[in-house]
Amino acid sequence: MKLVSSVDLDAELDRARVEIEQTLDRLLPIPQDGEARLHEAMRYATLDGGKRLRPFMVLASAELFSISRSSALRVAAAVECIHCYSLVHDDLPAMDDDKLRRGRPTVHVAFDDATAILVGDGLLPLAFEILTDAETHADPKVRLELIKRLAAASGAHGMVAGQMMDMVAERGEFGIGAITRLQRLKTGELFAFACEAGAVMAKADSASHHALHAYAHDLGLAFQIADDLLDVEGRDEEVGKALRKDAEAGKATFVSILGVERARSQASLLADQAIRHLEMFDERADILRKTARFVVERRK
Repeated sequence: MKLVSSVDLDAELDRARVEIEQTLDRLLPIPQDGEARLHEAMRYATLDGGKRLRPFMVLASAELFSISRSSALRVAAAVECIHCYSLVHDDLPAMDDDKLRRGRPTVHVAFDDATAILVGDGLLPLAFEILTDAETHADPKVRLELIKRLAAASGAHGMVAGQMMDMVAERGEFGIGAITRLQRLKTGELFAFACEAGAVMAKADSASHHALHAYAHDLGLAFQIADDLLDVEGRDEEVGKALRKDAEAGKATFVSILGVERARSQASLLADQAIRHLEMFDERADILRKTARFVVERRK
């Protein structure tokens, strides 16, 4: 699907990365006294790296409803705390046993396993602490709704459940239906929260929520297929992490089931489908439309 828009996605992504980094820097504890090592590791896990795609989608969805940038940045930071905690725990020897993340040693390598566990334990509640503050939104009912939705997206019926299924997938027994459900939970639910956050803060109607939720789920699947393709075709130094581990582990993925060309075609179809869900928002959603294409065309 051809997009005609004046939106400069690269410039918007760069702007958002700077703002999100600054917001996280203010919200994360400064290392001192007995807690210094923990706080240093939390900042190591969260600052100076990453695509910041999930928090970017929070900002983009907030712009649809003219939500203040300061409020949107706090919600974006909360989402990134959840995402970074999940990466720290996923990288542990008991999970994926990865040594490289975002082009540098993973937290358990740079520090140790116990510290990495505590980093995740610290970032998870910090996300909800951020959302409880009146600076995030003046209406306590909205703050409560954000907390409820983020908890559901990241918990045992969302991201964590997807990670459990991902570990089972190493046995190579999953078909396309199970892989699709796995990725809807592991990736799609947090994407959905990020994309609906603006609608929640704006107290928008159900049609807006439905459109953004559908966009996010298609986008999440497209993102994961692109990730699976990068694992097969990418370069470690460009992507910033060790690649081809899924194939070595015999893990069922979209690529292992569909093959490279069918997987690439499916990712593109999902991106187009995601874009169609945004029709009700006219040109206001152009940045989300371009994000859908970026997700399937990225090289890292």
